[in-house]
Amino acid sequence: MTPSERLAELAAGQNAAMVCRMPSGFAVMSDWQFLPGYCMLLAYPEVSQVTDLDPHLRTRYLLDTAVLGEAIIAATGCARINYLTLGNLDPFLHTHLYPRYEWENDEYRTSGPWTYSLEYQQMPEHEFTEEHHGQLRKQIALHVTRFLGDRE
Repeated sequence: MTPSERLAELAAGQNAAMVCRMPSGFAVMSDWQFLPGYCMLLAYPEVSQVTDLDPHLRTRYLLDTAVLGEAIIAATGCARINYLTLGNLDPFLHTHLYPRYEWENDEYRTSGPWTYSLEYQQMPEHEFTEEHHGQLRKQIALHVTRFLGDRE
């Protein structure tokens, strides 16, 4: 699915992994929950990179990224969030928010989340499903709503 197709699906409310609409885009659960609560913020409307946004929208996107991170921490109790904005493979503005946990093995906990093997990340039990991850998705959405309300 292309970024444009995914954004259109989200805009139409047809993506089960959507956490919520945020002022700068869509918060979504990752397709692979190898770190529970792993989300992304997808800028909407679609732009290539943060510098394509005017200063007000840049600030909004970065604030929304921080709010989503704060919501993930509140919902999961994780120790921290790793924020990653690349755009090399999917060249549109989106940020990965990886919750990091004390229970992770030292070899992974102290390095980037990409050090987990693809085989581990994409184990069947890590695939996002409403049945297994829906309650966490709803909790993150509740915290986002609360935190956005505190800042508006």
